[in-house]
Amino acid sequence: MTSGRVQRIWRFVALPLLLIAIWQIAVSHYVPASSLAPTPTGVIRGFVELLTSGELLAALEQSLLRIAFGFTFALALAIVIAVLVATWKPFAYMVDPILETFRPIAPIAWVPMAILWFGTGTYAAIFIVAYAAFFPIYVNTLAGVRNIDRGLLNAAKTLGARPTFIARAVIIPAALPSIILGARLGMGLAWAAIIAAEMTVGSKAGGGGSGGIGQMMFVFLLYRLDLRYIVVGMISIGLVALLIDAIFQLIGRRVSPWLNRGN
Repeated sequence: MTSGRVQRIWRFVALPLLLIAIWQIAVSHYVPASSLAPTPTGVIRGFVELLTSGELLAALEQSLLRIAFGFTFALALAIVIAVLVATWKPFAYMVDPILETFRPIAPIAWVPMAILWFGTGTYAAIFIVAYAAFFPIYVNTLAGVRNIDRGLLNAAKTLGARPTFIARAVIIPAALPSIILGARLGMGLAWAAIIAAEMTVGSKAGGGGSGGIGQMMFVFLLYRLDLRYIVVGMISIGLVALLIDAIFQLIGRRVSPWLNRGN
């Protein structure tokens, strides 16, 4: 291993290791034992226990499936609506004010309605995820489409291209960097929304990871009062979200390399 690679690895792990050391010292010497605050070593043991039992992987799988369905639906719907709003004025006059009215409403506010419409469980959680992810994708896609060089659109129209072909071959590729940025923001909100949704509508309360990572954390807090597992859930969410965001960044560099020159 070269010295340059060692330095890069050290820069990556130095701050996390420092924070873990501060955490260990604070809990061991300054936090009352009655607070039930977990130590890093206790969290590591909890992580191994949940991983060995399969609860953690089962919970993450359930949450990832819900996010995949909700996010995919939101992505497709947001792109279609944003393109129509940006290119078809009558549609924009009808739809955009309605969307801007709903956009400030927090996803968690829809939980009671989601329960009434879909019951408790997967479908309600998917609805909350889709709602949370939709607006960042929509707003960024709309901005990207509106910033497209009009000359490209006029050239395609002059050559006799149909609207569907223009959307597929000109508008979507030109707006792709904005779409990916919106997808990154939407995915972040989707993770936040799935945790809140699973804590309230996740199935089988008391059933470990069967209701997703949010439900698992809720069960450990309410029924077992073991904060080690709560922290394990939080760290797992952060790591998975970090991996997904890295994938989006990689896709962004692939589809729009001109934006990364000089970085």
